Amino acid sequence: MSLPFWCIFISAILIFIAKAPVARAMQQESGVYDNHHPRSQQARLTGFGARALAAHLNSFEAFPLFAVGVLMAHVTQSNGVLVDGLALAFVISRVLYLLFYWADMHWQRSLVWGLGLLCSLLLMLTPVV
Repeated sequence: MSLPFWCIFISAILIFIAKAPVARAMQQESGVYDNHHPRSQQARLTGFGARALAAHLNSFEAFPLFAVGVLMAHVTQSNGVLVDGLALAFVISRVLYLLFYWADMHWQRSLVWGLGLLCSLLLMLTPVV
């Protein structure tokens, strides 16, 4: 499997890794994880828990654009160092994004979010280069 495809896989896994701190915050919020009404419990989260939830949800939002970019590069046979580098940079930016969001490092989070978006968009443009 190619590096960009591995990056799609890792990005998908990151979505669920991002859920772990949300579940922990939910547990701490009321002493129990409410599996009957998790969305209601999530809506009550504040501070770290709210940031963790936002980071988790943003992971869902960023994934499709990245996956489409990799697939566009693949079907047009735009392989090589540029595609590999953009895919890897996206994954690194998403890991940093989660860490920065959890740590409440807002401008750093926004910076790596923009980098990840740029990587996804540039992947879509690799057939042109």
